[in-house]
Formats: sequence, C-alpha cells, structure tokens
Amino acid sequence: MKILVTGANGQLGSEIKVLSDAYPNDSFIFVDKDLMPLDNLEEVRKVLDFEKPQVIISAGAYTAVDLAESEVELVDTINHLSVAVMAEWTLRNQAKLIHISTDYVFDGNQEEPLTEEQPTDPVNFYGLSKLRGEIAITQSGADAVVIRTAWVYSSFGANFVKTMIRLMCERDEINVISDQVGSPTYARDLAQVILDIIHSQKWENGIYHYSNEGKISWYDFAVEIKRLKKLDCNINAIPTVQYPTPAKRPKFSLLDKTKIKKQFEVVVPDWKSSLIEMLNKEKTTT
Repeated sequence: MKILVTGANGQLGSEIKVLSDAYPNDSFIFVDKDLMPLDNLEEVRKVLDFEKPQVIISAGAYTAVDLAESEVELVDTINHLSVAVMAEWTLRNQAKLIHISTDYVFDGNQEEPLTEEQPTDPVNFYGLSKLRGEIAITQSGADAVVIRTAWVYSSFGANFVKTMIRLMCERDEINVISDQVGSPTYARDLAQVILDIIHSQKWENGIYHYSNEGKISWYDFAVEIKRLKKLDCNINAIPTVQYPTPAKRPKFSLLDKTKIKKQFEVVVPDWKSSLIEMLNKEKTTT
C-alpha cells in the first residue's frame, strides 16, 4: 500500500514515521511544507498526481491558534482549501483519506463528553478553518475518515508537556489554567490508531473522536508532569480569565471515544500511562 503523510515533521507525522518501520509491505511518502506546501493548492495537486498514493494521511495543518486570528487567509488555505483539494483528489482517484481535525470545532459549553453528532460552533478562527476542512471532505463524497483529537503532545516538536518541563526547571512558580477540561492525546497512540484503521478490515468513513482516556484540566496535567519528573516548582491553579489570549479556547474538550472503539476495536490508553510512556522515551533519546 502506498501511503502519503502530510505534516511529516510535526508531532503526529514524526510518530507515524517511527511506527512506519513496522510496516515493511507499505510504501510511505512523508511530505513537509517544502515538499508539498499546503498553502499552494496547485502544488498539492501536482504532488498527489505524481505520487498517486492509495491512502493520504492528512496530518499537516496550521496550528498556531493565536496567530491564526490575524492570518485568516493563510489559515483557511492550509486548513480548509488544501483539504478540499486532497478530498477531491481522493474521490477522483478512488483512494482513501484520513484527516486529523480538532476539538476546537466545538464551543466548549457542554458538560458531557462530546460525541461526533454534537453541534459544532467554533470559538476561534483556527477551529472554524478546521471545521470548514471537515465540511469540504463530507461534501466531496470522498472515502474519508476524519479523526477529531485534542491536547496533542509527543517526544517531537513543541507541546504542553515539554513547555511545562522547561518552565518548571527555569522557575520556582508557574500559573496553569484549571477551568479548561479535556483529555490529552499522546501522538504515538494516535499514530498507531491511524495505522490500525488503514489496515483494518472494518474501514467505515465518517467522523470519529480520539484522545486518551480520563478527564483532567491543564492544571491537573501540569501537576502530574511535575510529580513524574520530580520537579520542585509551585504550580498555581488560575481561571482562564487570568490568562487572556488573542484566540478564545473552548472550556470543555472531553471527547467521547465510543464510536471509534466500537467500529475499529480500538483500545484507548489512560492519559497517565501514555504520559509515562512518552517521558520514558524522552529519557532514552536525551
């Protein structure tokens, strides 16, 4: 099977690259913004026409949430229009598409785990651009699986876990938001789920939710990172209003994973066990 992965150097793309060694019968093409710039729609078409993948893993995106508020045209091109191009190509060439979306398509005003049928209502432009990408896929009629995920972290790239470790090493005291609730996603776990779905005999297009199991706040996440790393730093729990940002964030991002577990027989690890696994991998690579 020929599999093209966008966002090759991102957290998810990097994890897929590591896991790809376990699939010797597949041919992986990893493309970054230099090899397939998602802000150049004609170039996206050219690369797909040249490579002719059987499966596209759309892991690349514009993810700078705050900056997105001031770069709306670029964000829409990358997160919406390029996705529409990939979906159209997928349909025309009888291929398959797995696209990664986000909890930010929701407004975050719920109190129960978010199902795939929950009404969408993004509170920032990043979320809106990702929702437009989802809609483009659905309207295209492509054979596609859309996976909404949340709070992604990894051994690769910049993320909350690495930032917390750095800040806790540099400072005696930090403030972390305690009223935004969800569950983190270890990118290695998500990468494995994607590869399992591709090779599953139960492929069923549609929208699915995936994050690790558990319900925590960013503050809870930081406290566990501190405990596992045995760091000496005081962590203050603060409300969102005390940490203003250009882009508003949904306060509730807990995703219901029932559908993906049932359809693809996915086993979802607990967030604490995945955090331990990631930190142990950090030890072996540093």
